[in-house]
Amino acid sequence: MDLTELRWRFGLGIAAPLRQPPGIPLKLRNAAVLMAFQTGPKGVELLLTQRPRHLKAHPGQVSFPGGKQERQDKSLLETALREAEEEIGLPANNVELLGTLPQHHTITGFNITPVVGIVQRPFNICLNPGEVSALFTVPLDYLLQPNNRHVMLIQRRQQPHPVTFIPYGDRLIWGATAAIIDTFCAIVSHDIQRITKRK
Repeated sequence: MDLTELRWRFGLGIAAPLRQPPGIPLKLRNAAVLMAFQTGPKGVELLLTQRPRHLKAHPGQVSFPGGKQERQDKSLLETALREAEEEIGLPANNVELLGTLPQHHTITGFNITPVVGIVQRPFNICLNPGEVSALFTVPLDYLLQPNNRHVMLIQRRQQPHPVTFIPYGDRLIWGATAAIIDTFCAIVSHDIQRITKRK
């Protein structure tokens, strides 16, 4: 899949609301992440970050550039773009915005809006060491293969909770990041059953 096909597949995708898992806090704080795609050595690739191990929240986990909506942000799109520039040095004016995915609720109390975009030109990577320890890419073709995306039910507070895992090389993408990737892949593949079956 190239970037042109990615654009029209995403535009035609059926962004059905997710069935949110049980145990979600009643009060959620708005946040946004940027799913940034670019053309790389292995075709279309998704940019992902690794969090430093010294952080209290989700140390060492794979994530998207993104974070909590701040008072100065006019929209969640602006939140995602601001965080991407702060975390990896990706200028907001270097991103072609395609749209958003359904909001993803987390058991840690966040309402995450995934913003989908395409990096238009190469940029000077500048990692914020307080938030990012590494930036890497995963080929979209790898992510689109259903057998590379695994959903397991894990008991939490005596209730089954779906957790998504995507192994890639020596890294493991899991949790909210993997679930958002799974939703994106289902949408561009027009796999409506996979989008709505999580419960």
